[in-house]
Amino acid sequence: MNNHSDMIPILQVKNLKKYFTTPRGMLHAVDDVSFAIQEGKTLGVVGESGCGKTTTGRAILRLIEPTSGSVVFNGIDITSLEKNKLRIMREKMQIIFQDPYSSLDPRMSVASIIAEPLIIHKRVSGKKELLKQVQKLMEMVELEDRLSSSYPHELDGGRRQRIGIARALALEPQFIVCDEPVSSLDVSVQAQILNLMQDLQDRLGLTYMFVTHDMAVVKHISDEIAVMYLGQIIELSPAKDLFAHQYHPYSHALISAIPKIESKTDETMTILKGEIGSPIEPKPGCRFALRCEYCIEKCLTDTPVFKTIESGRAVACWRAEELSL
Repeated sequence: MNNHSDMIPILQVKNLKKYFTTPRGMLHAVDDVSFAIQEGKTLGVVGESGCGKTTTGRAILRLIEPTSGSVVFNGIDITSLEKNKLRIMREKMQIIFQDPYSSLDPRMSVASIIAEPLIIHKRVSGKKELLKQVQKLMEMVELEDRLSSSYPHELDGGRRQRIGIARALALEPQFIVCDEPVSSLDVSVQAQILNLMQDLQDRLGLTYMFVTHDMAVVKHISDEIAVMYLGQIIELSPAKDLFAHQYHPYSHALISAIPKIESKTDETMTILKGEIGSPIEPKPGCRFALRCEYCIEKCLTDTPVFKTIESGRAVACWRAEELSL
């Protein structure tokens, strides 16, 4: 770790856009997104399905090409790197996919899935060293040695996700995009995988971008949270501050919907009404306006500026400072 890692983020995303051409016009999947992540920290990215969080993660890694914007990783803008340099950079940036079953080759055994990146990137010399590395990675993610010759379909979701994590760790990355890594797992297994990921982060100094639609999960794992709505970040805040109070009505609605064991009578859940706007050729104005109970005329005509409200907190809402949510 470098001495000034506190000042310079390991990842800086600036004005990232990803548009797709559709028969109905240009789909603004990711629209002018900016954020930074400090080394060893977790940024949770949260929002409803279709808000652009997965696309953001994939555009950062250039698994899909961004339309515009910059992604600076360890001081290097990776959006302009040619293929061979990107390949070297990719070793330091990995992804854990949502569905461990569809992202694993069903014809390959556990050991060969984990070994594959080591072979492709020529990280080991000879079979003996390869075997040793695979065993080490299996141990790291708490997979029993006896499972090395098993196939994905023979294992439960939790073990399959451990294979995905081991594969992502094989090249000793610094940064991992975690794309809904626990959403397809049972609740009890979710907790095990989240704890494992936090242990690995502490032990290896990993930096995570953790994509999820689950507010309880994001609260558990994040240092900072970005709330996305229709392709834009509408609120960015340290995790504990966001759960204490929200500046954006949409963030408030998301947090009020978390099931509580002991519900105080004065705490009511905010039910969002109105229709979700379209990310295709969006008009000026706030994209949340049609569903917002605090909407005023300005919200319908002028796009809110994403600005800092207090230290470490930024929001895109014309009424953020007057609303106490």
